Amino acid sequence: MTETRKLFHDELAELAEDVARLAALAGEAIQSGTAAFLAEDLPATEVVIAGDRKLDELTHSIEKHTYLLLARQQPMAVDLRMLVTVLRGVHELERIGDYMVNVAKAARRLYPQPLDPRVRGLIDRMRGQALEQLKLAVACFTERDPAKAAALADMDDVMDDLQKELFRVIFSTFEHSDEVSVQRAVQVALVGRYFERIADHAVNFGARVPYMVTGEFPEDHTAAS
Repeated sequence: MTETRKLFHDELAELAEDVARLAALAGEAIQSGTAAFLAEDLPATEVVIAGDRKLDELTHSIEKHTYLLLARQQPMAVDLRMLVTVLRGVHELERIGDYMVNVAKAARRLYPQPLDPRVRGLIDRMRGQALEQLKLAVACFTERDPAKAAALADMDDVMDDLQKELFRVIFSTFEHSDEVSVQRAVQVALVGRYFERIADHAVNFGARVPYMVTGEFPEDHTAAS
């Protein structure tokens, strides 16, 4: 291998590490954002909101690095597919941070009324499911394992079921038609939707790996945008 090609592959490895670091930041946002929401901790929600800037900055850095490699190296085959996957995938990860900002802002809107215990339990389960799907999606990418991507779509059914269960709880506890009660129900429903979308973005990220590895587009399992 020539020195130029070695340097190029070193940069590809560095880029992959940055993608994994972005995913780690997204996972931290899920953890800290959910904890702040469930604890009704307003100062903590502000930290989550401010922390999204790190995801944005790293996303932009990865994009710039990828564009430079495309321009300077004119890669082909698997190297080109990796760079294309990175450009598409980082936006899936960045959106996870955005949705956790929405969760944090919902905590401010719901304050100071406590959450129903059943709602709290379901949101915590959705947090765990979102993290598991994100971890698997990142493993697909870092290990270049298309087989793991196939499991993500099935895992996403669990999140969909949790969201439906959350809606059932909201409807079963909705006893008042005053404006405040209606707004609270809407906010809780939106939080469920945010977690469902986070899981979808993890599926979308993992679904790009088979093309990166094989050059073939598998049956479409990507989640709706």
